[in-house]
Amino acid sequence: MAIASDSPLGIAGLVVALEANYCRVALDQLGPGGVRNLLCTRRRRLDKSGLEVCVGDRVGLEGIDWPAARAAVAFLAPRRNRLERPSVANVARVVVVASLVDPRPDPLLLSRFLLSAEHLGAEVLLVFTKADLVPEQEQRCWCERVMAWGYHALAVSCQWPSGLEALRQRLREPGISVLCGPSGVGKSSLLNALCPGLDLRVAAVSGRLRRGRHTTRHVALYPLAGGGGMVVDSPGFNRPELPPDAAGLAQLFPELRQRLSQAGCRFVDCRHLGDPGCAAGSGWDRQEIYAHCLAELERQLADRPSPLQRGRQGSNRQRGDRIEPLLDPRWRRPSRRRQRQDLGPQLQDSGAELSPPDQAGSDQGPP
Repeated sequence: MAIASDSPLGIAGLVVALEANYCRVALDQLGPGGVRNLLCTRRRRLDKSGLEVCVGDRVGLEGIDWPAARAAVAFLAPRRNRLERPSVANVARVVVVASLVDPRPDPLLLSRFLLSAEHLGAEVLLVFTKADLVPEQEQRCWCERVMAWGYHALAVSCQWPSGLEALRQRLREPGISVLCGPSGVGKSSLLNALCPGLDLRVAAVSGRLRRGRHTTRHVALYPLAGGGGMVVDSPGFNRPELPPDAAGLAQLFPELRQRLSQAGCRFVDCRHLGDPGCAAGSGWDRQEIYAHCLAELERQLADRPSPLQRGRQGSNRQRGDRIEPLLDPRWRRPSRRRQRQDLGPQLQDSGAELSPPDQAGSDQGPP
């Protein structure tokens, strides 16, 4: 039985999970015997070209073993975008999840997640979980605070199924939604409530440290019933990296972006730290967080080696979508082929013959 496909990838599918050195691919069309998912390896040429397969990637398959439900990923379709952490491709919206208690919201940590989401250029949603464990006034206080940041937040609880309907409708819209946030905020519990039947593993936060226990260890993609939306559950982490561009940091703060759009700064290279003539002004809620993040990025930039130092220490090269270090030429050993090529003219002048390259000691010169 053959699968007809108009895709240039041939038999194509969507990567829905990464499992150790394998990836699980959901086919666009059912295979023989109703096969929907295939456990796949990656062709070596993808690794050699530096292409990394991520959850959310559209891929083409070869070498399919239908009875065993196995195949190999041979082609990778162009991506619309890629979220670095968690590593997910073709993201339509990022859902930043924070809990109102156990652990309590940390404005700096929450801002780092929001900055990563803003840098991606996708739609950003903010959800506060465990709303049933705090007074209504505290819920309202946090929602009003982040509204001043430029976000409309939802306060939900897995114990209130009716309150999840607004979030469920947003996630049912076509595209991939990524749930990200610190460990212990209830991402897996939220998914269990949104998608009954998933039965994802959950656990209470640590009794001593009041932190999550990392129950989710892999990135996985789940479809939502009643629409074309899919949602990604990801492991929690407590220190997301900042976007690399210090000059563009101000544009990732919606409240600062709005201020700058209404009035221009006095200086073109303004750092927006409340200097005279700066349109950012002062007294806004996340001003100290912005200054902290800007200082961290500028410190990282100052710690980078200069071009001269990079030349001495070796450099990097681009292979696909990743950077690989190049070994310093001083530590490279010449290849045997290059040695034979260098010895060739000398041997011809002396009238000697080269020994066959497949014999032992062929790189030691003539006997």
